[in-house]
Amino acid sequence: MLPGMSGAATHLAPGGPAVPGAVRGGVLRSLAATSAVLGLCWTVPAANTGIAYASLGLDAVPVVTGLIGVLAVVVALRMLHGAWWLALLSLVPGLFVLVGSVQYAPEAALEHRGVHEAVVVTEDSAQGTGSTDHRFTLVGPEGELDETLRHRGSHPGIDVGDRVEVVRDPEGVVPMEEAGDVDPEGRLGGLVTGTGGWTLLTVAAGWRGHFLRRRGRRPVLERFAF
Repeated sequence: MLPGMSGAATHLAPGGPAVPGAVRGGVLRSLAATSAVLGLCWTVPAANTGIAYASLGLDAVPVVTGLIGVLAVVVALRMLHGAWWLALLSLVPGLFVLVGSVQYAPEAALEHRGVHEAVVVTEDSAQGTGSTDHRFTLVGPEGELDETLRHRGSHPGIDVGDRVEVVRDPEGVVPMEEAGDVDPEGRLGGLVTGTGGWTLLTVAAGWRGHFLRRRGRRPVLERFAF
């Protein structure tokens, strides 16, 4: 060992002398940046699910806030990783987070307080119009229901004359749904799956970003870590 050198970790700065402790400092910066993105990845699903609960019946609100949260995670991963490909890959688990956080709250409300009722479909508002926005008029044991069952799409899977089981909110806040479509456990599973995917991608991005820094290519987010 040359005179003046110790056993502590050192790093050779490009074109300069060894900088003791630089590697350790780089690890701390990488951990700080990765932890910040992990916090964002866990906050977005939780916050958007809470927003969905607070705005039951107004699906557009958690959809908009959820999209903003997903885009924030994409940008944060881009800054942490230093490349777009992994950030764009995060859109896949982001879709699970968005759907789960938006739909879990209303479906949990229907499961908790919803009233199940067997009904007959008597009319389809889109029949003969070519519209893909179907509003089905339903008749139950006590007569025609005030609320209609809405389906968007070319093939709703329901025809006039069909008997279906629906779940309606006695408070009238959450729109009526077919009983088979109410699956809060499935929505929660998708939400957890998406959050887990974001977690794995963030760890991978932080790991790769750390080695980019060691090669002199610092990811953007680490410049603001300390």
